[in-house]
Formats: sequence, C-alpha cells, structure tokens
Amino acid sequence: MQLGVVGLGRMGRIVAGRALDAGHEVVAFDTDEQAVAAAAEVGAEPADSVPELAEKLGEHKRIWLMVPAGDAIDAVLADLEPHLDGDDVVVDGGNSHFEASVRRAESTPAAYLDCGTSGGPAGAEVGFSLMIGGPEWAYGELSPVFDAVATGPAGHDRMGPAGSGHYVKMIHNGVEYALMAAYGEGFELLHNGRYDLDLESVARTWNNGAVIRSWLLELCEEAFAEEGTDLDTVADHVAGGSTGTWTVQEALSQEIPVPLIYTALAERFGSRSNGRFARRLANRLRYGFGRHEVAREE
Repeated sequence: MQLGVVGLGRMGRIVAGRALDAGHEVVAFDTDEQAVAAAAEVGAEPADSVPELAEKLGEHKRIWLMVPAGDAIDAVLADLEPHLDGDDVVVDGGNSHFEASVRRAESTPAAYLDCGTSGGPAGAEVGFSLMIGGPEWAYGELSPVFDAVATGPAGHDRMGPAGSGHYVKMIHNGVEYALMAAYGEGFELLHNGRYDLDLESVARTWNNGAVIRSWLLELCEEAFAEEGTDLDTVADHVAGGSTGTWTVQEALSQEIPVPLIYTALAERFGSRSNGRFARRLANRLRYGFGRHEVAREE
C-alpha cells in the first residue's frame, strides 16, 4: 500500500519506518527538511509540501497525520482539502480532543479516522496500541498498515464511529495518570519508610510475578537504575495534563466519579509549586514511556 505520512517527529518517524519495514510505500513530508531527508535515507519518497505529497499519492489516497493536536492539524487538512475526495482516507494519529475529531470528520472530504496511539518511542521496536474511530470501510482499507504500525492484528481495533478512537485514548491517559500516581505514592512510602531499601531491586522483584507488575513498573526499575534510589537530580515537576484534564471534564459532564484520576491530575498541577518524591518519579516515568524531557533540579 502507498501511504503518505505528514509529520516526522518521534512518533511519525516510527509510523513511516514500521510501514516501510512491512513493505509499504511511504511518501513523507515534514516542515523540518532534515527529518524528510532522514526518512528518504530509509526508503521513503520525500515531498516538499503537503500538496506535493498528495500529488505523489495514487488515485485513492491514504494519508497518516502525526502532527501536534490543534491548529497544526487544521492547517494540514486545509492544504489537503483540494486534493481529497470520498474515496480517500485520512488518519489523525495525534492526541486530538475527540470532539475536534468529530468536527474534522464532518468537514473533511475524505473518510476520517481518529487514531489514539499509545506506546511511545518504544513502539519503534514492538509497535503501538492503536484505538481507531471512523467509518468501518476506511478502517478495513488501512488495516494492513495498522497491522504494521501496531504490535500486530491484536494491537489495533475500531472502537466505533468518528471520535471514539480519541475518546478511548483520552480515558487511557487518565488511567495512566492514576497508575503513575499510585506507583509514585508506594515508592515514596518505601523511600521514606522504616528500611533502607534498594528501590530498583523492589521494582524488579515486583515485576516478576507480582499482581502489580506492568510496563510502568519496568520503567520504575529503569528510573532507579539510571537515576539512583533517591532520584535526587530529578525535579519534582510533572509536565503535561491536557488529556487528563479532558478526562476529568468528561467525567463531570457524564456525572461519573473519577476520584483517583482527578487526584492524580491535581497532584500533577501541584507539582509546579511543591516538592514530593512521588512526583519526581512521575517526572522520570514520562521520560521512560514517551521520552519527554526530564525536568532537573537547579
């Protein structure tokens, strides 16, 4: 299949690379010329602009957007609009708000698939988890590419109509906030508790057969191995918060109590003025799964 990829940052490079590795043809564009050149080196056909990318694609265009949520997506869609019709498919693989995805699905001439993407840069090796919303026929058309970009056929599914993919990803991120906070609180108690413990050893032991084993716990082990048990150079400042905020707002609108997610979000905001070990671990965990920059103590 011929696939256009717009946006070649950390995640977009992985989408293009995994599609190429699976034998698909990729036409790639990014505003960063070096990123385009790097994609060309591994087999992608470069494009100098969004319109040129559209022109290089076949009669039935399949285009994957991996650009920041918000105005950047609307700008790319505006550039694409003259080149699209109802037989084409556009995938939005970023962290867009689900209501924005519904709006874009209604206004875009092509079939629009909102694709919640989880797995971070580690997806380069193992593939992503993809939560997809939009027309069933369009999902079926892109399934060979989804097989390549995800962990395999079990790593993606159609959640429902337009907006549902990003809706599921939004809730996923809220759960992620709560899990990170729970690990942080547990390790803070161990760190400040009765015994002088090697927290890397604790994390490794828990992750071998314990009920609470997980990838996030593996990242805790990694953090302690690389930063030391005290995490003393890692700042108590946890960035991010948009998807968690959206999750809490949706819970309020649906009158569903989410006290754990809400508290984790409040802790994240509180990290910008106070100091806690739990938040230092959350700061470092964001680097583990997403390669987000680690804020450091001055």
